[in-house]
Amino acid sequence: MNEPNFDEMLKLENQLCFPLYAAARQVVSLYTPYLKELGLTYTQYIVFLVLWEGDGIPVGELGRRLYLDNGTLTPLLKKLESAGYLTRARDKDDERVVTVTLTESGQALKEKAKDIPLKIGSCIKLKEEEAQGLYILLYQLLKGVEK
Repeated sequence: MNEPNFDEMLKLENQLCFPLYAAARQVVSLYTPYLKELGLTYTQYIVFLVLWEGDGIPVGELGRRLYLDNGTLTPLLKKLESAGYLTRARDKDDERVVTVTLTESGQALKEKAKDIPLKIGSCIKLKEEEAQGLYILLYQLLKGVEK
């Protein structure tokens, strides 16, 4: 059996994590000018994406869908709440559960953000079938990564 070549293994070009990291940073940076107009960060934007699908969901569910932990999500939600975009309320039956609900301002932001996906899509130079294949592979990767 061949010994592993550690010099080769430790080259940046041989790391799967690096192009994922670099591509994610590049794609997220495309959102910055559009989100800046709304006064949002990318992480705040993806919170809204989930809540616009159907709000009134527990913080734990929001974190699960976004792959974010409570330590990241709680300060972000507090900031959005203080800006008047959402409310957080403890469940009457289980006070450990906090539910997030959009305010009218949070709902209204959806109209202002509606063109962002098309604007970003036009900046990413992939054919539709390539983008769909990448989407499928990335979700397979997310489901396959064990913590």
